[in-house]
Amino acid sequence: MFGRFTKNIKPHVEAELAIARIANNNGDSVLAFKHLENAHVLGQESTYFHVKVHFLMLCWAIKEHDLRELLGQVFRVVGAATKTAFGFIPSGNTGGSNVSPFKVMPISLEHENHIFHARKAR
Repeated sequence: MFGRFTKNIKPHVEAELAIARIANNNGDSVLAFKHLENAHVLGQESTYFHVKVHFLMLCWAIKEHDLRELLGQVFRVVGAATKTAFGFIPSGNTGGSNVSPFKVMPISLEHENHIFHARKAR
């Protein structure tokens, strides 16, 4: 069901999502969102993870009563669902409504290595 990249990047995305859940459960919404952003950078080449992370960002926005983020994530969920498979993703973009959904951003060396190996691994 999932492509090679999705399978290979899964442990790294899921690790970031787990840290986001822990931070959220501890009441640290800023740290939780930071790890959602990390998960977005890692998983945005996978339609599954791209949509999932934007959906989780949407849930975060609802919990935080952040209307701007909520509206931005609705737009991004639709974009992730319809554009990712065609490669319309800006590398390194953190996925939050505080940045343009079209802006290419730098990627940390750690994340770049995970992405590189997920693309190449069998």
